[in-house]
Amino acid sequence: MNKVSFEDIGAVTATFLQGEGVVAGQVVKVTKNGEVGPCSDGDAFCGVALAGRRGFCAVQVKGFLTVPITSPVTLGHVALAADGKGGVKTAEGGVAALVVSVDEGGKSAVICL
Repeated sequence: MNKVSFEDIGAVTATFLQGEGVVAGQVVKVTKNGEVGPCSDGDAFCGVALAGRRGFCAVQVKGFLTVPITSPVTLGHVALAADGKGGVKTAEGGVAALVVSVDEGGKSAVICL
């Protein structure tokens, strides 16, 4: 059991047009002016889609957030990129993030953008 919660600390959420294929909980990238879409493997991501409705999508672009991981992620300052499946992986030259918690069993990490 984790005794520390980072949930919503410093959260900045922006509304974008919702590109085809965007679902809540996945990392997304800016695909057009004011629009986000799913990431391909190795893409730099801008945040995590939180909810979509009527063609619009809330995206958390800053602060502490939980992201799905598909490969081991270390604690501390790391570079992350999209894994092409909605989550993230470590990568050379990816998005700079601070990883504060990793749940290998749950396949997720808490990061700060």
